Amino acid sequence: MANMLDELNPEIKEEGLDTNVIAKKIPAKVGVGSKIFEVILWIPLIIPGVIFLFKKIKAKNYFQQLEQKIQRNASQIDNYLEQRVVVLQNCARLLDKAIDLDKDTFESIAKYRGGAVSDEGRNALAGQLDTLANNVNVAFENYPDLKAHNEIADAMQQNMYLQREITAARELYNDTVNAWNRDIFAWPTKAIVAAKEGYTTRIPFIASKEIKEKARDVFF
Repeated sequence: MANMLDELNPEIKEEGLDTNVIAKKIPAKVGVGSKIFEVILWIPLIIPGVIFLFKKIKAKNYFQQLEQKIQRNASQIDNYLEQRVVVLQNCARLLDKAIDLDKDTFESIAKYRGGAVSDEGRNALAGQLDTLANNVNVAFENYPDLKAHNEIADAMQQNMYLQREITAARELYNDTVNAWNRDIFAWPTKAIVAAKEGYTTRIPFIASKEIKEKARDVFF
């Protein structure tokens, strides 16, 4: 059998490739074969069926624990996002610019504290913060004298620190989401449990349009 990937005869995309996260949730499903498989396990001496039943209970507990871990990871991101809102708002006030977050953003943060959060909502807030941070940076760069202002310089450093922490927290969140997305399709036990419980894949954290555009800038 020939190599599926041949580095000596590559198909090269000279223009490069811009990839994006697909924001689509895929439900866990199993076919008739899985149901037949479960029935067959109960036919011989019942023992295989009982063993598989315990495995399904174990799998369900695993998913419940993994879901709590995802919530914990998401909460960590929310905490850093909330801190970044405060820092950026302070930056805007120190720069004496009319750069404020609207009321809906603060209401969203309050909801996050109460646990009423979605992947889409968290991504939206992160995008708003990236836009605000860019506006603050532009104002900061346009007035070199402001860089000597200790409070402003400290606030900008805090913003950079929090952005790094958010990036690290996103990685942890995405790793846990990847485990969930992988395991709900792990046949037979986990896939059967996931289908019965109506689980779907989860969407990993997506970089905002603002960040992607900045990444294409010329820095030197």
